[in-house]
Amino acid sequence: MPIDENFQDNLEKTGEHEGVAIWGEQNIPEKYGIYGEMSAVDFDLCVADGACLDSCPTEVFVWMDTPGHPTSERKSFPANQDECIACRACEAVCPVEAILITE
Repeated sequence: MPIDENFQDNLEKTGEHEGVAIWGEQNIPEKYGIYGEMSAVDFDLCVADGACLDSCPTEVFVWMDTPGHPTSERKSFPANQDECIACRACEAVCPVEAILITE
């Protein structure tokens, strides 16, 4: 199942990490929720294959360690989401559809 296209309506904003909004339930390390707004990543879907980091022309994403998470122990964190140009390259290459670009 891909990231919820309506996550900002369907989930509560539950926190922030380094100035980036977190949406939905968190029960770390098993459940992290969705990180970001314009460039959002569902941490519970992300498998950390790195395609989004490689494809992004503006370096929106950086690795974030998520030790103990059952899917992967690092995630693609949208640290520089303000730099996003909405090209959607990251969405196109994500094998599990964990990324959503909103405008």
